[in-house]
Amino acid sequence: MRGVAASGRRFLFVVPPLVGHINPTLGVGAELAARGHRVAWAGTPEVVGRLAGDAAVVFRCAVPALGEGDISAVRPADARGPGAFKFLWERFLVPLAEAMAPGVRAAVREFRPDVVVADQQAVAGGLVAERLGVRWATSATTSAEFTGALDGMPRIGAWLEGLLEGLRARIGDPAGTADPRFSPHLVLAFTTEELAGRPVRAAERIRFVGPSIAARPAAPDFPWHWLDPARPAVLVTLGTVNADAGARFLTVCRDAARARAGRVQTVLVDPAGALDTAPGVPLDGDVLVVRGVPQLPLLARVAAVVCHAGHNTVCEALWHGVPLVVAPIRDDQPVVAGQVVAAGAGVRVRFGRVTAAGLGEALDAVLYEPGHRAAAERIGASFRAAGGAAAAAGHLERLAARAATRPPSQPSLEER
Repeated sequence: MRGVAASGRRFLFVVPPLVGHINPTLGVGAELAARGHRVAWAGTPEVVGRLAGDAAVVFRCAVPALGEGDISAVRPADARGPGAFKFLWERFLVPLAEAMAPGVRAAVREFRPDVVVADQQAVAGGLVAERLGVRWATSATTSAEFTGALDGMPRIGAWLEGLLEGLRARIGDPAGTADPRFSPHLVLAFTTEELAGRPVRAAERIRFVGPSIAARPAAPDFPWHWLDPARPAVLVTLGTVNADAGARFLTVCRDAARARAGRVQTVLVDPAGALDTAPGVPLDGDVLVVRGVPQLPLLARVAAVVCHAGHNTVCEALWHGVPLVVAPIRDDQPVVAGQVVAAGAGVRVRFGRVTAAGLGEALDAVLYEPGHRAAAERIGASFRAAGGAAAAAGHLERLAARAATRPPSQPSLEER
């Protein structure tokens, strides 16, 4: 981020303290910096810095005291469906927006960005940008909401609209009208229509750029010598915020993997130690339990992924042409799992009820039935054609160019 061109623009990414929401911004930020622009983040320095590297410019924003920004620390493990959705917004995302808003305002006033890039769940970014008169874009790390996920739940949709209006009155511009989840200027969707389908909301503003894939400075070590190139390998992961719900499912996965020892190698990611197994010590020679993995390099080596249908994990697997067994837990995951199945790129199982035998059948299907891999490779090709971080950077540059000339009647930041 040093030595930028004098004509470079400034871009401020506003992100929640969630790894899956920060990761897509890393490649876009690196691409913008390489083009001579200045880039910064508003968020939690301990999280963003670990992912983006020590040279990243990060403006500190507070997080809610309850759970310190980690939804898994405060949400009941058995929360599902509309109840989980309401809990997410009422107990996490709204308090997060209120906590982040002062830091976002300070970052905008100090950094003076041409464009604020607000994560879809860091709604303080859009609300503060609107209040301060700064152009903003949405970083959409899931496609669930603009594909009509709430259309069948009108009461939940109306409840959320009321919640957001109250939030706008407290931290945004009371006269504003934009939905803080969908910028009126630009929505960057880190997927493609081949997976997500045609959008039913904000369609004219959405730009499908595919996943933003970039190297991650803090990748964990991995015993690469353990992988046998003569046999297929499977990665099992539930992401970074599902440790509270994963013990039973990981046990089922371990049992299914053990039944396939000798034919298939399995890497189980168990960050919370739910399996009570020494990390890094193979079970039966072909099942390896680890606390974390360098996910992107490992995806280039595996033949299938078993996951919770988190948007980032799904898209990164499909980028590599890897089919999936998806076991959605809550939030947007059932929608994403439905997209995977509809595209033919995987098999869905029930997270809370699947048995080792049932999981094994699903795993055998994605490993040995060629249609799933063909579909995964087709979607991966659409991702690469969409342009990824470079395409996203180009859209942001064009938005910054439109924002460069402030109408004479518009007050400066110091006047707002």
